[in-house]
Amino acid sequence: MLKLFKHMKKIYWLVLFLIIALVVTQVLCDLSMPNYLQKILTEASYASSLRENNLLTDEILMNSKNEIIMSAVYMGLLALGSVSSTIIVCFLSAKFAANFSYGVRKAVYQKVSNFSLAEIDKFSTASLITRSTNDITQVQMVVNMVLRMAVAAPIYAIYGIIKVARIQAAAQLSVIVIVAIVALVLLVVSIFITVLPKFKMIQKLTDRLNLVTRENLTGLRVVRACDAEAEEEDKFREANNNITKNNIFVNRVFSIFMPGMQIIMNYASLLILWIGAYIVLSFTTMKEQADMLGSIFTFQQCTMFIVMGFMQLTMIIVLVPRGIVSGNRINEILESKTAINDPYNVIKAKEVGTIEFKNVSFSYNKTEENVLDNISFKINKGETLAIIGGTGSGKTSLVNLITRFYDASQGEVLVDNVNVKDYTQEELRDKIGLVPQKAVLFSGTIRTNLAFGKSDLTDDDIAWALDIAQASDFVKEIGYDANVAQGGANFSGGQKQRLCIARAVIKKPEIFIFDDSFSALDLKTDQKLREALANKTKGITNVIVAQRIGTILHADKIIVLDEGKVVGYGNHKELIKNCKVYQEIAYSQLSKEELENA
Repeated sequence: MLKLFKHMKKIYWLVLFLIIALVVTQVLCDLSMPNYLQKILTEASYASSLRENNLLTDEILMNSKNEIIMSAVYMGLLALGSVSSTIIVCFLSAKFAANFSYGVRKAVYQKVSNFSLAEIDKFSTASLITRSTNDITQVQMVVNMVLRMAVAAPIYAIYGIIKVARIQAAAQLSVIVIVAIVALVLLVVSIFITVLPKFKMIQKLTDRLNLVTRENLTGLRVVRACDAEAEEEDKFREANNNITKNNIFVNRVFSIFMPGMQIIMNYASLLILWIGAYIVLSFTTMKEQADMLGSIFTFQQCTMFIVMGFMQLTMIIVLVPRGIVSGNRINEILESKTAINDPYNVIKAKEVGTIEFKNVSFSYNKTEENVLDNISFKINKGETLAIIGGTGSGKTSLVNLITRFYDASQGEVLVDNVNVKDYTQEELRDKIGLVPQKAVLFSGTIRTNLAFGKSDLTDDDIAWALDIAQASDFVKEIGYDANVAQGGANFSGGQKQRLCIARAVIKKPEIFIFDDSFSALDLKTDQKLREALANKTKGITNVIVAQRIGTILHADKIIVLDEGKVVGYGNHKELIKNCKVYQEIAYSQLSKEELENA
């Protein structure tokens, strides 16, 4: 968890030193008060004894009153200093912890933003959300509490022990302190051993609960359409019950902590006063009894400080494991090595709009079989490459290598005759306008969605892109500043796809990649959109992943994939004659006459 502090602003290290100074001030004020309490009790007890024996004179009474008043004033000032220091420490520690979590949260966000899809798959989206929110909150809470206790606790304990050792009755009463501390340590160790495994389990169960909730909310339409509410409720109930049971167990164990502390402290105080009474009575003179009475009360106060110090230490020991668990989970993100990194020396492109695969193979895991096997092809500027194949044939995996969401396991992927690994990720993706398989819109407006990553857009640019994407009609009705709900939930599937296409078109890139991006469009809109792309974006290379033969009939080159291998490469007329897999797909969608006349 300590590694996380490097993400904090440097100025807050000064705040940390100020917090430590104020905590020390507060503790010293608290520990100094028993000295004056002892003086007050000694003077009051001595004067009372003299009065009972008719030995009290006006001079002695006046001196006692002055001593008591001065001691009370000093105690008041010390109490004021302690309270003031405590208030400032609470404020500064909360600010310190909040700034600390801000720095960590920023670092985690930046790290996750640079993750390739391989790292996203490794951690899972649900776990990344939990680590970015719940885990950082846990660490923030621990930092806040530790700042207030970590300095105070050892000072309370050590100073209290030194103070107790100097008191006259320490030899007779120290056994009580030792027994109290041993009981306290045993209580804490037993709690620590019991709850630490549960903390680790709770964070994993939180990941699971987030996953189930996220799946249910994002797939709500499917759940309702399949009448699967009962099954989803069972999954949620199981995840919820598991985390609830663990939380209840941890809270029940912790519920023993404070009562146990109070029992130890109260019995320690009772024994000190009980034994101390016998010690006081063992003295014969009034002065000795008065001094010893003050010492006994001072010993009791110092014992409470010792127990309080150990109590705070034990609270830290109890809190820190949860922070360590969360901190380790955060560090797993921050210290994970990204599979895709920018090169040190960037190579300038020699061509424009070309894509080439040279003997490319790819697997998501080195131990698994290849998803793509020995793929080779090249397309030139302005050409259209279509990719078709059955489900799971590797179509999306292939285009993910062009955008470098993953790196090829073997072979080379070249864009503009430069290996994609020799570009910065920003430079490479600036060349590409991608429309992903799943249409993704962000909460905001149509304007902000189309301007995503490109801030200098005019209304003319937006109108031009919407016209190509065949989205002008429905956007004109609602305006460019119409609200877009999260995920584009207030638009139909076809509308979302067209807005995503407009967002890619507006970049005016060298290469378009459409990953099954026309599936939600009717055939008429599909045809108009492709015609508009061909007429208004001439010279731009197109890569189209499609399931419909009608979408790719006029592509310059078509790749047919089957189980990750190229089983056909050519144009439509060549493939309809020579490629069995292509024939099966084509004849399942269109009649022989339609295909011959295409």
